[in-house]
Amino acid sequence: MTDQVFAAVERNRRAFAELVGGLSEEQLAMPSLCDGWDCRTVAGHVAAASSPAMGEFLGAVLRSRGNAHRANTLLATRMARRPRAELLTLLRERASNRATPPVVGPYGPLTDAFVHGADIAFPLGLPFEPDPADVRISLGFVTGGRAIGFVRRGWLDGLRLVADDAGFVHGDGAEIRGRGLDVLVAVCGRPAALERVDGPGVAVLRSRIGG
Repeated sequence: MTDQVFAAVERNRRAFAELVGGLSEEQLAMPSLCDGWDCRTVAGHVAAASSPAMGEFLGAVLRSRGNAHRANTLLATRMARRPRAELLTLLRERASNRATPPVVGPYGPLTDAFVHGADIAFPLGLPFEPDPADVRISLGFVTGGRAIGFVRRGWLDGLRLVADDAGFVHGDGAEIRGRGLDVLVAVCGRPAALERVDGPGVAVLRSRIGG
């Protein structure tokens, strides 16, 4: 299973790189769904997070006094200052890197590729169609209790998630139904994605994540 997940990570990182490669400078400067980040900063984050040098992130955490979110912003902003061509080269070169964060393993980078791809594609109105079979892997991860940094505790309580295209069902209670990618992005805390899914659980999740 691990090799299958790593293959999905590489495949979807390359798709993310192609998405970014098709953007103009004006589009890169547009706001993303990731609060406070433009699309270029999102691309910078994915490039920085796929670095094989984990020490770079740990150093940023120390400089940020243990605040991982602040460290991510620091690294993403720094990476986003690089020329567009260099940023794209790094995204492509690092797609096959198998270094992974603790706890989340390769499931974290895979989910990053989907969520951050949507962070860019959704507000720009661009097509973004990852393989539902790959999205299913991430759906299993975010509902499995180990998705630290992706889904906050309690967000999914009393909710039933249904992704028809991915053949995925999880939980009991008020239903949220839609395309697998849209369900994934919604449960990872993007209010804009709630407009893409249906069911009585949408209002429940909206009240929990805000927006």
